Amino acid sequence: MVEDLHQRGLADDVTVIAWGEFGRTPQINKDAGRDHWPGVTCALMAGGGMKTGQVIGSTDRLGGAADDRPVTFPEVFATLYRNLGVDLNRERLFDFRGRPQYLVDPDVKPIRELL
Repeated sequence: MVEDLHQRGLADDVTVIAWGEFGRTPQINKDAGRDHWPGVTCALMAGGGMKTGQVIGSTDRLGGAADDRPVTFPEVFATLYRNLGVDLNRERLFDFRGRPQYLVDPDVKPIRELL
């Protein structure tokens, strides 16, 4: 898909993300499988005019905990919104009580390595 987007000249206009909600435990369980592990996960992002072709962040040697440059879920969302042209400082949603809510916390920025 990413190669096709490049061939069609659409790579800067389309952001592709492959992302799960959990990683997998660093140890094999009693049933010879691996359970959900919320401490570490991964995402693959491409296109959208981002500086791709890099690995951002790392884990310890077992893959159980973030080690270097952990990336947060809100950072990924902020990056996707930026690629969509959404101004995170202006755009808000309103909850059921009519109170304004930011799409992501105002302190959260897009992933700087991708800009």
